[in-house]
Amino acid sequence: MSAPASGAPASPTLASVLRCGLPAYTQSHRLPAHHWKVLRAIQACRTPELGGHLYQCPHCRADHFVPHSCRNRHCPTCQGANSVDWLQKQAQALLPIPYFHLVFTLPHELNGLIQHNQAALYDLLFAAASATLVEFGHSRLQARIGVTAVLHTWSQTLLDHFHLHCIVTGGGLAMDTEGWRAVNPHWLFPVRALSVVFRAKFREGLEALYERGELQFSGSVEPLASPAKFRRLVRQACRQKWVVYAKRPFAGPEAVLGYLSRYTHRVGITNRRLLSLDAGARTVRFAYKDYADDARRKVMNLGLEEFVRRFCLHILPPRFVKIRHYGILSTRNRSRCVEQARTALGVRPASKATAAVAPPPESTTPVEPSASTLCCPHCQKPGLILIRVVRSPQRPRPPPDDTP
Repeated sequence: MSAPASGAPASPTLASVLRCGLPAYTQSHRLPAHHWKVLRAIQACRTPELGGHLYQCPHCRADHFVPHSCRNRHCPTCQGANSVDWLQKQAQALLPIPYFHLVFTLPHELNGLIQHNQAALYDLLFAAASATLVEFGHSRLQARIGVTAVLHTWSQTLLDHFHLHCIVTGGGLAMDTEGWRAVNPHWLFPVRALSVVFRAKFREGLEALYERGELQFSGSVEPLASPAKFRRLVRQACRQKWVVYAKRPFAGPEAVLGYLSRYTHRVGITNRRLLSLDAGARTVRFAYKDYADDARRKVMNLGLEEFVRRFCLHILPPRFVKIRHYGILSTRNRSRCVEQARTALGVRPASKATAAVAPPPESTTPVEPSASTLCCPHCQKPGLILIRVVRSPQRPRPPPDDTP
């Protein structure tokens, strides 16, 4: 990797922004233990703090230390390495059919309630959107379709924007025969009808959670514990049309993989979007697209504490599954259903050697790179020899949940 030009400041990374902004932020904000775990992992990623591999060049005898990655799913530097194996598995389930891309978005009136009930309401978003699509497949195609859903919680400016990206098969296995029910390659389901059903299912699920006492009301949403105020919020959120957006159909299965490689393991902000960090002024500048202004590229300047606050909004609950499959692509039935679909479509099973998946642009060196693939940074010749694995030193435990 070449060094920056003399006098030119190095581009900031999320890790460097967190190192600069987190100490002041934690003086006035409490962080849950799993937030501390995520933030510490990102800051330690690819530093000696996590250990690494020590190599030696057989040509110039220079030593070369490669630090380990954190592999945390919130780390923008690690997502390429994390996603490659997952993408290879998805390639085996692709069918030679059209695929459609739909986005289900929750109204912003629910943002506060969702932030205090992330796991429950993220689950409800998955359930309402997937059930809507599967039911439309049953009623309009008399077929079992396949859905892959990916949760995103952020806007381009790191504010709350809860939405689900769904990749839907263009057709499905017929419910009354062993055949395949195809659809028009340019059109799947009417989005207005999808929106009405999606809103009704989410509202029904939300009210059921409230009746069972499974919602938490604290901080800014504490007044919503009152039945009257909760019902008023639900009416306000459901008074408007909910957004279900159908993007242009994918241009073939390969385009589906290209999309998945960019979006499935994406986090709220990538290192590429970070433009500058001013430690003295305690600000960070980053690029974003303003979709309200024809997706023009703009630059936002935020205080470090506000940036940290916004990033923490999008740390997922522990062990939460953000990519889920339904219908013929559900994990339990996938192998059998995909085999049936291939038979019905008259195509051969996918070869395990097919489609080497290129990692997303944010991907970098894997956690434990092969020595044969590394070049000496001094003489630029390949074939580094592994000398030893350097273990990470004992790291301090994160502070307890109630630490200010």
